[in-house]
Amino acid sequence: MPPHCDSLDGPVVEAARGALEAGSVDLVLPYVFEGGWAEVRSAFTLTLRARTLGDAAREVADLWFFETVVRVHRAGEGAPYTGLKPAGLDVGPVIPVAERAIEQESPEELVSLLTGRLGDEIRTRFAHMLHLKPEVDKGPREARRYVEATLALQVWAHSVHGCIEASAHPGHHEHD
Repeated sequence: MPPHCDSLDGPVVEAARGALEAGSVDLVLPYVFEGGWAEVRSAFTLTLRARTLGDAAREVADLWFFETVVRVHRAGEGAPYTGLKPAGLDVGPVIPVAERAIEQESPEELVSLLTGRLGDEIRTRFAHMLHLKPEVDKGPREARRYVEATLALQVWAHSVHGCIEASAHPGHHEHD
């Protein structure tokens, strides 16, 4: 990702935090596949009990609950759980823009960012290919560089198209 579903300031942990504060496990269940609901419910019940035993117990219990929810969430995506990541990690330029778009209920900033970046990359790759074209008649090595650039452009474009056509979370809903 670098989605940050496994970080302490990511949406999964934020939902888990909200569930604990509200006393309602239903607030975090949408973040895990249905097959994981029983485990999350059980962890939620144990966490609520442990939270009554003092500040240290509350801190440990909350962290354990966050780890459980993130682990079950990742399993639902078919991804490994590699532990909770600290808050404040650099997730690149897209995630914050996507989050703002969701919050503002408008895709325009995200559309602009992605289409602008895609256009820039297409133009760069195309310019590189065209730069090599005049060298084709100089020999097979030069011709090969041009051919590699044309094929690389086509393969890359095909890959981008595959990403566009792909499901947002491949396999994510198979468990529901």
